[in-house]
Amino acid sequence: MSKSEEKKIVHVHLPKNEPFKTTLTAGKHELIADEPLSAEGGKDQGADPYDLLLMSLGTCTAMTMKMYANRKKWAVEDIYIEMRHNKQHGDDCADCESPGSKIDTIEKELIIKGDLTQEQLDKLMEISKKCPVHRTLLSNISINTSLAS
Repeated sequence: MSKSEEKKIVHVHLPKNEPFKTTLTAGKHELIADEPLSAEGGKDQGADPYDLLLMSLGTCTAMTMKMYANRKKWAVEDIYIEMRHNKQHGDDCADCESPGSKIDTIEKELIIKGDLTQEQLDKLMEISKKCPVHRTLLSNISINTSLAS
């Protein structure tokens, strides 16, 4: 297995003396996560878990569009992505297990600066939906959880 094919490990540590402030480590990179002040015990010392999820999706989306534009030699200057996450009552949820079921919704607004035609912008919009994180979030995902021995 080559270095680039090795499984990446992300470490998450919530110490005894912290209500929610969590240290996230990926290789030599470190981030802090926390809950907002509105959450009992939250100190707002870092992004909350949903912020981190949106940041992952936004980062992957921007990088994927930039790679595509670079390959096509398109004049993309800056890419901004504004996102929101909310839970909406599902109109099509008549058969859901719980009548109060809600559907997670992510709104993603792309702002692409550069000398681009409408056709190029439309193609970048299409490409934005093909980033690996976007595909993962829409896939049938399996999360296997175990206790360390």
